Amino acid sequence: MFGVLVILLAAIVIMVPLTRYAGLGSILGYLLAGVAIGPSGLGLITNVGEIGNVSELGVTMLLFLIGLELRPHRLWILRKAVFGMGVGQMLPTALVVGGLAYWVGIPGAGAAVLGIGLALSSTAIVLPMLSERNLLPSVAGRDAFAVLLFQDMAAIPVLALLPVLAGGGVAGQISWLALAKGAAVVAGILVVGVLAVRPMFRMVGYTKSPEVFTATALLLVVGTAALADWAGLSASLGAFMAGVMVSDSEYRHEIQADIEPFEGLLLGFFFMSVGMSADIALLLRQPVEIMLLVLGLLVVKAAIAFAVSYSRRRLTGAALRFALALPEGSEFSFVLFGAAVAAGALSQALAAEATLVVALSMMAAPVVFAGAERLIMPRLERRAAPAFDKIETESAPVIICGFGRMGQIIGRMLTMQRIRFVALDKSQEQVDVVRRVGAKVFYGDPTREEVMRAAGAETAKVLVIALDDMPAALAVAQMVRRKFPHLQVVARARNRRHVHSLMGVGVETIVRETFFSSLRMTELLLEKLDIPEEQAERAIELFRSHDEKLLAETYAIASDESKLLQTAQEANKELRDLFEADESD
Repeated sequence: MFGVLVILLAAIVIMVPLTRYAGLGSILGYLLAGVAIGPSGLGLITNVGEIGNVSELGVTMLLFLIGLELRPHRLWILRKAVFGMGVGQMLPTALVVGGLAYWVGIPGAGAAVLGIGLALSSTAIVLPMLSERNLLPSVAGRDAFAVLLFQDMAAIPVLALLPVLAGGGVAGQISWLALAKGAAVVAGILVVGVLAVRPMFRMVGYTKSPEVFTATALLLVVGTAALADWAGLSASLGAFMAGVMVSDSEYRHEIQADIEPFEGLLLGFFFMSVGMSADIALLLRQPVEIMLLVLGLLVVKAAIAFAVSYSRRRLTGAALRFALALPEGSEFSFVLFGAAVAAGALSQALAAEATLVVALSMMAAPVVFAGAERLIMPRLERRAAPAFDKIETESAPVIICGFGRMGQIIGRMLTMQRIRFVALDKSQEQVDVVRRVGAKVFYGDPTREEVMRAAGAETAKVLVIALDDMPAALAVAQMVRRKFPHLQVVARARNRRHVHSLMGVGVETIVRETFFSSLRMTELLLEKLDIPEEQAERAIELFRSHDEKLLAETYAIASDESKLLQTAQEANKELRDLFEADESD
């Protein structure tokens, strides 16, 4: 056992850093490591099934963590995307792939199984691949997540219909007892998740034993997966449901922190088992046929996914990124093909060939995606940038540049006071998200004079610069001082250096984004330490006034690091003296 573990870990340590360094992500590294040490490579590990059974826990834990991120109300909000994008991608893909299989002479049952199995995409590959590049919050990332979630939920009816595909009537082939057992397990997971999980973790928390808390979290994941598997459902779906059920509890973050280390390593083992299971001998016997099948699968799935995304009015870049994230096969494809062979719906030879195609597609997809991100997407996004909105609105006394976290709060407060404003943001994705909740915001670059004129800068009274991009905020301030000097400017600053830069272009009213929230947090902390409220408020006010005075005084020496350091040391001593004098008073 120790020898096998050493081989697995050594392969990870060697291959994964190489693929990450090449910009191809860690998934390809795991897959190649599996090929290298597996039966088709060096033959260091031959019992692939044993490793595969253990590594499937990685996929199960991944689905549990996804469930933790999807609180029930968020899942309800995503229902249109899940079923709209999910059905839109999976149904035509299954029909096209299954139709092609039937056209080349594969029997109807086998063609249907291949169509459904190859239409699925790998949750375990796509989500880490998008996460590594911070693309999950993007439009393409959200759409891909919706499709993958639909596919995971579709696992139950697909498996249930296998006996029908193998030949026979629904009533004669489907066990109503099995369906009842599955429904009972689903209901049981939901009930236990709502009623028992929170008290259980509260009781474990009283023991103040981190290892027991970790064991409880693992029991929750493995237990729900085992229940779902016993009922003939997808084990991953059971874990996903458990994650959703505890996503609103106060223990969510602690559970996530405990599960993630196990999930990452076991998921790596899963990808290695996929690489080990690739039948390289079959590839060597039929190289042209296999590679054409892999290429055909990637092209067909990517083309259909692109058409689905583009039909929903996604930008070309977002549609292409969505399409290139989903062309590979799925880890569930292996399960489906094995079950189809057992049910007599698919021959062993076809299953072996399809499994190899899926494994190779899982190796190729990260390479294709990384290449597109490096070579195609930057050019495409520059070329296909949408035109700014034509701003046609009544003149307003306030213009807000940047409608992110701070800009939205300001806008909501102005709305409550019935003060009209015009909001601008140069992120199309941010504009799309904000518009969904009913806010009126225009897509435009506030650093451009013509955009500001269209927004009513000539008649407005106050300009709010709430951009989180420091160079862009400075550019807006410089342009406004030159072209619209009558505007009063209230600007957001990221740090002290940003404050000094804004002061240098004539901005006088500047708010550091974390300064007042930090002071308020400190005030609450002092109250928790039983310091009298009046004394806490006095201390906060003393620190605030001294820090703002110091910030103004250091503007003249902002470019001299040695003088800044000396001034900061003197200011700290002065602040201590002020507090001591205040205490003596």
